[in-house]
Amino acid sequence: MLKLEPRAEPSRTMALASPLIALALTTLLAAALFALLGKDPLASLRVYLVEPLNGWRAVSEVALKATPLILCALGLAVCFRSNVWNIGAEGQFLLGAIAGGGVALWLHQQGVTGARGVYAPLVLAAGVVGGAAWAALTAALRDRFNANEILVSLMLVYVAQQLLNYLVFGPWKDPKGFNFPQTPTFDASTWLPPLAAGYRAHVGVLVALAAAAAFSVFMFRSWRGFELQVGGLAPAAARYAGFSSRAALWTALLLSGAMAGLAGAMEVAGPLRQLTPHVSTGYGFTAIIVAFVGRLHPAGIVFSGVLLSMMLIGGELGQSRLGLPNALSGVFQGLLLFLLLACDTLIHHRVRWVGAARRAAA
Repeated sequence: MLKLEPRAEPSRTMALASPLIALALTTLLAAALFALLGKDPLASLRVYLVEPLNGWRAVSEVALKATPLILCALGLAVCFRSNVWNIGAEGQFLLGAIAGGGVALWLHQQGVTGARGVYAPLVLAAGVVGGAAWAALTAALRDRFNANEILVSLMLVYVAQQLLNYLVFGPWKDPKGFNFPQTPTFDASTWLPPLAAGYRAHVGVLVALAAAAAFSVFMFRSWRGFELQVGGLAPAAARYAGFSSRAALWTALLLSGAMAGLAGAMEVAGPLRQLTPHVSTGYGFTAIIVAFVGRLHPAGIVFSGVLLSMMLIGGELGQSRLGLPNALSGVFQGLLLFLLLACDTLIHHRVRWVGAARRAAA
């Protein structure tokens, strides 16, 4: 019989190498899956891992997709380190998009115009408020009724999606949109300025990098961040030290919701420039994988956000060039997370063979 026994002192080197090992194993399994599907494994891996970085335009698209993933994952990292399991970043992302899009539409209806990006901060601020307000529902139900935040935050995702559908199919629908479920295109004054002419990557990329630096200081160099981490690692010690679990709950969820809402507002003010039922392609759920692959550390989240962005774009390229199902991207993301958790388990535990005599004695 095999048995897992805790290691006396887990290897710090292996803990750092764990994501790389999981990525290597995922690549090997992906190659085997491509072969089973009748595709050239090397050519398929090239499409998934090399083509997304083939040229500045491709790099721009990777940065564009990585931005919302990084922002959502930063907020989730704070939650998970605080032992608050927010699984509803997708819903908070959608509410940020709705709030930011609502402000952009209101400015458009008022006839407000200006230089490109001059009103973009208002759109982003509305997204932050919208995402935080949606996360506050989860915090209030957990705080007042001790409701499970996993279930509440997850169920609110579907409420947010139905709210978005109602708006784009109903009162916010573009009367000149040929009956498509979409809002009018926002005025250019609410668009995010691009980083370079001719590319879709916008200043939100810089905001995401600045947010990663700010979260690094908050989580590891501030007293409030220390309180959150102690509460997550040792709740009893946190209570003994006088740290408020209630304050930690609200801080973590509001901060996570605000970051997801900011990402949603950036999506509608950046590449989309309008609201549609498909504002998000699952950024909030993918950000959970980004956070764990990044070891819940801002620096790691930046790199894992780029990696998962490459997988998403690689899935689109594989679908168009090789005829592969787009669902493979989700399969590879799940494999990566599963293998990372397996590696972490073996880092903290060793596998022992328990013989028949020892089993009888036990």
